[in-house]
Amino acid sequence: MKILHLDTNHPLMLNQLNDLGFTNEEDYTSSKEEIEGKIHLYDGFIIRSRFSIDKHFLDKAKNLKFIGRVGAGLENIDCDYARTKNIELIAAPEGNRNAVGEHSLAMLLSLFNKLNKADKEVRNGKWLREENRGIELDGKTVGLIGYGNMGKSFAKKLRGFDVKVLCYDLKNNVGDENCTQVSLKELQEKSDILSLHTPQTDLTKNMINANFINSFKKNFWLINTARGSAVVTKDLVAGLQSGKILGAGLDVLEYEKSSFENLFSDVKMPEAFQYLIDTENVILSPHVAGWTIESKEKLAQTIIDKIKAKFC
Repeated sequence: MKILHLDTNHPLMLNQLNDLGFTNEEDYTSSKEEIEGKIHLYDGFIIRSRFSIDKHFLDKAKNLKFIGRVGAGLENIDCDYARTKNIELIAAPEGNRNAVGEHSLAMLLSLFNKLNKADKEVRNGKWLREENRGIELDGKTVGLIGYGNMGKSFAKKLRGFDVKVLCYDLKNNVGDENCTQVSLKELQEKSDILSLHTPQTDLTKNMINANFINSFKKNFWLINTARGSAVVTKDLVAGLQSGKILGAGLDVLEYEKSSFENLFSDVKMPEAFQYLIDTENVILSPHVAGWTIESKEKLAQTIIDKIKAKFC
């Protein structure tokens, strides 16, 4: 079987697939149109997020047996159409779930203890102790939306704290020793903290909007290490301004796209994004919750293991 690699990955990917007898070819620079011109020559390809895999692309891939996506989700692939062609879809949420769990906890503790604010102040010669008095996680209720690989990882990290962990998920009976599954209404009534761990779907797009935010009984903290499309930024900002949202840790933003960096050079930056940059009770990171030294290797190994199990 011939595999085309469209994004660079950990070296073990090519090494192990070669050892398994696959023929591996790499193309990290050609345009999507150029790839479409030769994709019929391959039995599989491996991608991260270089471009979307749509119906037109899949129609060109006449001999394709699998797509390996080195990441947690498959939202850049037309999965339904791929399945009609009996193409195996392989993702690797097991590979970066630990990283996402740790990053979610890091964001939450940083917010509670004002670490980013305090760090900047000390570097500028300010020694403000009372102004940087933190709050403790113990005694709080953490609500998770989505209880798959990422949600379970975060719940496991929270075991060392005296907290109650609740989750809401479309699937039934996903709760475990680390988390109690509840209705969305109960989650909104009891949570002090909301953490998102959902894939990108039609149901999750713009899920966190003004109506959703105002349905919470308590003022709450928001952590999003899932997908930026889940949160309506202007409604998040309104929540921060009103105090309904006490602070936010955002690894992802609705503005994300391949040219995200252009936001910083645009003549007019979105007003809501500018607010997030300027406010002290928001922590931002560049979609790196699952992006660790260890997860790079784990993601690659997960894809290899699944290819081996299916095709060897």
